[in-house]
Amino acid sequence: MRVLKISVAGVRGIVGETLSPRLLVDFGAAFGTYLEGGRVLMSRDTRRSGPMVSASVRAGLMSAGCQVVELGLCPTAALQLAVKESPAAGGIAVTAGHNDLRWNALKFIREDGIFLNPRQSEELLDLYHLGQFRSAAWDELRPLESDLEAGERHLQAVLAQVDRERIAARGLTVAVDCANGACSTFSPRLLEELGCRVVAINTEPDQPFPHAPEPTPANLSQLRALVQAAGADVGFAHDADGDRLGVVCENGDLPGEETTVELCAEMILRRGDPGPVVTNLSTTLGLEDIARRHGRELHRTGIGQAFITEAALNYGAAIAGEGSGGIVFPRLNFAHDGLAAMAHVLDLQAQLEKPLSQFVREELPHYVIRKAQVPCPTERAYTVLEELREAAAPAWVTERNLEDGLLLRGAEQWVHVRVSQTEPMIRVIAEAREAEQAEALTQEYTTRVRRAI
Repeated sequence: MRVLKISVAGVRGIVGETLSPRLLVDFGAAFGTYLEGGRVLMSRDTRRSGPMVSASVRAGLMSAGCQVVELGLCPTAALQLAVKESPAAGGIAVTAGHNDLRWNALKFIREDGIFLNPRQSEELLDLYHLGQFRSAAWDELRPLESDLEAGERHLQAVLAQVDRERIAARGLTVAVDCANGACSTFSPRLLEELGCRVVAINTEPDQPFPHAPEPTPANLSQLRALVQAAGADVGFAHDADGDRLGVVCENGDLPGEETTVELCAEMILRRGDPGPVVTNLSTTLGLEDIARRHGRELHRTGIGQAFITEAALNYGAAIAGEGSGGIVFPRLNFAHDGLAAMAHVLDLQAQLEKPLSQFVREELPHYVIRKAQVPCPTERAYTVLEELREAAAPAWVTERNLEDGLLLRGAEQWVHVRVSQTEPMIRVIAEAREAEQAEALTQEYTTRVRRAI
């Protein structure tokens, strides 16, 4: 299956197949045209294809008259912060995030450091398909610049958000798996600056990912063993560009992807940051319980950072995040920020008088979420989804939402079927109070999807 995903999440494909140099140059020229030849910052993660992809995109940008500034290897959140705090017209992150090494992608950022929203993405795609790009004359081409301190500035900005003395006073031992990604340098340094004893693995950015870079429970076995062997108080796992964070408790428990946003929300709302909570349609009901406990409203959006950050900005949110482990801290930046999430979990942990596993067990809401995915060609996916939408809703359903796929909600349970924006598949996510019910819902709708394909 030859795959190219062009969506609100950017442009994503397999290098050597659909993500060709010609396409990359053209998207660079289209974005340069969209920005009218302005200043553009670029970063990348550690994939072997990164230099080739960056060079191709850079050529397109420069051909449109842009001033290109290379930030090198750094988390995408560092790029977004650099764009926000500079006179840049926008930015491009060269990263496929949680995808494996075959993939790479372009994520487009506007002048305020936020991903392009759906309307802006459509405008960029119109320019790309039209193919009529700005073309700078030979004497209008601008020299390449570099700024290799953006990652350090971001690290210092994260440190300023938390109580460093309180964290240091606890003397926490922290295990971290950087997956040989963009956080390989920055994450251990952040932990050291917070006064933690650091036990780090997979911190070699010139080496391949040691496992799939998505920080799901299935990919945390190495970190789990490290936490237990080192007697760590907590373990953290990053994805390739540092926008998602996974958590392992001190006893090796894997509380699940949703726990990251729950812990961060608990910390931010305890601190008293003003505003509601923003999350997506597929994130745990537990976040609603936490918001309610602190007297806050919760707003849900479509799936993806572009929707989350736009809503966080519009609602003046205290915190925003997704069950995948991507968290937005509006007081810092409108970006999914794994380093900031790690620092805030540690700040919460420094206030607890019990181990993290006990806090999760006793004080976080308890639901069971199950996730499945069914490979499906992109050209077939939306037809399958439409067939599911036309089917009658089960008797337990009290709310039917078609904003992003098909979401069916009932009393303390829901199921969501949607087309992935990053991979050629349909995702099925279900949640309930009991594991058997969540598994049954997931299995039922996975079977329905397979039959429709």
